[in-house]
Amino acid sequence: MKNKINQITIIYLLIALFTAIILYKLLLNYSSDENYPLYNFIKDIVFVFSTGIAYKYIMSRNEKTNIDILEKHNIANHEITASNERYDAVAKATSDTLWDWEIQEDKILWNKGIKDIFGYDKDQVGDGSKWWFDNIHPEDSIKMSIKLYSFIEQKTDNWQDEYRFKCADNTYKYVLDRGYILKDEKGKGIRMIGAIQDITKQKKEELRLKLLETVILQTRDSIVITEANFNEGKLPKIIYVNPAFSHMTGYEPEEIIGQSPDILKGKNTSLEDINKIISAIKNKEEAFIETLSNKKNREEYWIRFSMIPIFNLEQELTHWVSIQKDVSIEKKQEKEKEQLIRELTQNNKDLKQFSYITSHNLRAPLSNLTGLLNLIEDIPINDSELKEILEGFQKSTNLLNETVNDLNKVIIIKDNASITKEDVLLKEIFEKVRQQLSFKIDLCTPIINIDIAQLTCININKSYIESILLNLLTNSLKFKAENRQLIVNISTKQIDDTTILTFQDNGIGIDLKRNGDKVFGLYQRFHNYPDSKGLGLYLVKSQVEAMGGTINIESKVDKGTIFTITLKN
Repeated sequence: MKNKINQITIIYLLIALFTAIILYKLLLNYSSDENYPLYNFIKDIVFVFSTGIAYKYIMSRNEKTNIDILEKHNIANHEITASNERYDAVAKATSDTLWDWEIQEDKILWNKGIKDIFGYDKDQVGDGSKWWFDNIHPEDSIKMSIKLYSFIEQKTDNWQDEYRFKCADNTYKYVLDRGYILKDEKGKGIRMIGAIQDITKQKKEELRLKLLETVILQTRDSIVITEANFNEGKLPKIIYVNPAFSHMTGYEPEEIIGQSPDILKGKNTSLEDINKIISAIKNKEEAFIETLSNKKNREEYWIRFSMIPIFNLEQELTHWVSIQKDVSIEKKQEKEKEQLIRELTQNNKDLKQFSYITSHNLRAPLSNLTGLLNLIEDIPINDSELKEILEGFQKSTNLLNETVNDLNKVIIIKDNASITKEDVLLKEIFEKVRQQLSFKIDLCTPIINIDIAQLTCININKSYIESILLNLLTNSLKFKAENRQLIVNISTKQIDDTTILTFQDNGIGIDLKRNGDKVFGLYQRFHNYPDSKGLGLYLVKSQVEAMGGTINIESKVDKGTIFTITLKN
């Protein structure tokens, strides 16, 4: 550079000297004073050299200034380049989305994070604040805008807020947005630079923990967290209890934290249960225990609790979590239930014994009475009053005999815990029932349709199914409608391992709204028929249930009745 200045100076001197010589020659030719050209020439030479020196000095000073400016410019460029590199490195390291907002011009630049985190391509991203605000969740937009513009008008330099920002796929992410504002000499914000951090996972985890906290605080079950190991021969120290524990035991957290659960033991607490707890801790195994504990006021209560070991990532036991439930009421009810079952069982035994005794003891005198009445029938009685008394006596004896027989039938069914099943041809059963009721069938001349094509043979107790069909068909004949011919439809079908028998008639039906809960009751009568005892349906239901089946009834008055019997094979 210095050589260049010298060259420029020399060129300037040569040009100036050449000009001075030319002027000197012209003065020699045209000046009348012989000495004037020489003096003038010497002056020009002095002028030329002095201006040359001054010019060189100025050039040297400018050169130094330019060099300083250039060096500063280079340093500034280097710092900008380094800053940009750090900017990109920080953005990559933090996975943040950086933005640069020129407030007055309303221009925003986004870095690559807007693509990497939110999925927006470059042509999808707006260059103004409107695009930014439009993509903030509607529930957060107003609140965020108010806080941001309030911040811009304030004197603080830093701003941060949390909100939801919409992604390119229209889903939302929770973000933490932090910004720094640059202001002019009047304190007016002119530029703002910020970084958006995706905190969706953190937010979801916070929400999950909040939910778990709510569950722990609101649950009615007591939750206790203890240390991992025994404490000087006692159970591990308690480090947390939820409000339900205080409600259950009467101990406030500050009274129980740091204590051993041994404090809950009472004189009636089972040593076996304590050993189960100790064994679970030693073996680091989950355990489920039910034991008797004591509250703060030493009132006893039953708890059912689980002990769950908590391990860290290195599979080291760190804590125990126990979920406890007060089952005192349940235990009391269980005890009462057991007592009630014992009493009912004893009562049933007593009643059964009473039934046996009654039926057995009545059988002999009844037989004697029946025999005596048969003998009296052969004796002519002329006294009409005596004859009427004997007829009434015979009728009452027959009714008592039927009642004893019915009682025997019921006892046999109820007392037979296990019944024998066999393969039965339904056609044979129907034929046998038809023969038993042939007299009544001939009188009523019903239409009986039997559809057993799908299932001709079933594994069942033969006498029970015969009795069931006999009672149902007897009822159909007995309670037929007088104004139409009786039609009985009987069908069977098999669905998987279930046999379904349907018995339907068009008789006078039963008013189930009035008598639905009494249909299968003992000695329940729904029609005023003289020979109806109210025993048949009771026997049918008892026999069906004795075989492990169920029976259902549908009936409408003057329309008919449908019985559906379901039996498991």
